[in-house]
Amino acid sequence: MANTFSGFPREMIDFYSELKENNNRDWFNANKERYLRHVAEPALEFIRAIQAPMKAKVSPYFLAIPKRSGGSLLRIYRDTRFSKNKTPYKTNLGIHFRHEVGKDVHAPGFYFHFDLSEVFLGSGIWCPPSAPLNQIRIGIDDQAARWKRIVRKKVFRETFELYGNSLVRPPRGYENDHPLIEDLKRKDHIAMTTLKRSDLFSRSIVDETINRMKLAMPYVRFLCDALHLPS
Repeated sequence: MANTFSGFPREMIDFYSELKENNNRDWFNANKERYLRHVAEPALEFIRAIQAPMKAKVSPYFLAIPKRSGGSLLRIYRDTRFSKNKTPYKTNLGIHFRHEVGKDVHAPGFYFHFDLSEVFLGSGIWCPPSAPLNQIRIGIDDQAARWKRIVRKKVFRETFELYGNSLVRPPRGYENDHPLIEDLKRKDHIAMTTLKRSDLFSRSIVDETINRMKLAMPYVRFLCDALHLPS
């Protein structure tokens, strides 16, 4: 299927710029049509355009679901229950292409992000519970040579940066002199890559996103294998 997505509208910048200065329900309700027209609908078109090439060129096990609720497009509404920041709306666009077994962001997947300062793609798994995190650690320890080939490959290192929180001390069962101790300390396994902001407004954003996903797949596949998931 041909890519029919022509890029995100530049009006999306204006919407988020104004939302950042007016993050309240009255302003948002008065400008909700702008959100739908310049953010939500283009994002759903982007997700539709990603579907076929992601399945064919990246993996059939990751989902691109073009729905405003319960799909790949993340809600603009913030969960403020446990946060000191009580502003009600996110000032970024988030799109999560999750693994078919995943019910939330704690499963392996790809995350496309736009805010006023950057555009990036994250690949991997964010804040997994202790059991799957331990499985990943076992995978890294048992398949150290494969892990090093993936994360130290020149094209991967030039394109991606490993990102996330880490333990201060070695996890239980591992010594501080383990050759991969910094990777074993990780609590998140995310590879981040920055996209050009100019691509955001062009149909090239679909191809560029797919190309970055393809580069990240050996890394994502390692995580899936450690979790006994198809990839």
